[in-house]
Amino acid sequence: MLEKLAAYMEYPFVRYALIAGILIALCSSLLGVTLVLKRFSFIGDGLSHVAFGAMAIAAILHFSNNMLIILPITVAAAILLLAGGQNRKIKGDASVAMISVGSLAAGYMLMNLFSTSSNISGDVCSSLFGSTSILTLSVTDVWLCVILSIVVIAVFVLFYNKIFAVTFDENFARATGTNAGAYNFLIAVIIAVIIVLAMNLVGSLLISALVIFPALSAMRVFKNFKAVTVCSAVFSVVCTALGILISILGGTPVGSTIVLIDIIGFVIFWIIGSFGGKKR
Repeated sequence: MLEKLAAYMEYPFVRYALIAGILIALCSSLLGVTLVLKRFSFIGDGLSHVAFGAMAIAAILHFSNNMLIILPITVAAAILLLAGGQNRKIKGDASVAMISVGSLAAGYMLMNLFSTSSNISGDVCSSLFGSTSILTLSVTDVWLCVILSIVVIAVFVLFYNKIFAVTFDENFARATGTNAGAYNFLIAVIIAVIIVLAMNLVGSLLISALVIFPALSAMRVFKNFKAVTVCSAVFSVVCTALGILISILGGTPVGSTIVLIDIIGFVIFWIIGSFGGKKR
């Protein structure tokens, strides 16, 4: 198996997939802790459905680079979801459900009415559950992923203290002069970028796993915010790398394999947390 893996590593597409997958997993895990603590975990699920609808629009319009359509629409939806979560009349979970279901239905309807492929079911299935597109990345795709990931990581590191304050006590952060609205806006934009990047890796329906499982796994063992964030990042990177390698060696779907590895990792951390106690 090691010889087979070494042989596969000689191919550029395997290296590209590992680089892109690890960067996407790292970015997802960093913001995942914030989303879980703010009880807004399913914003990733809602935005992934919005991205699916935007992808359908890009396919109908025959855009050569669908990122020009998907990214702006997903960012706009992230801002709307954030505003809905702060509106007393429309709670956060309700706004996520409304936008999520509406976008998914609209995207599927558009793909059926304005079909650009003879295999609609296959296209929809690959979009929702991931496809082999992560294994067919070009150098341009990898560089785009690297640049956007560097931006996300840099923003998180530079504004770590503010994100920490807004995550734990938004009212206190406002009282101390922090512009909580601006940082919530920043978090929403970053999340939208991560969702768009992650679509090629695990598909629309499985994106939430990249956000939720690493954070929840780390919280089973640690309680310090920084320790949880670091552990979540390491957990996500290791599980994603293992998932991609197992998928390549075993011929299994990339997205599903990564999510199953995440679940196994969560069970292991749950056992460690149950018997070992949480580290402060």
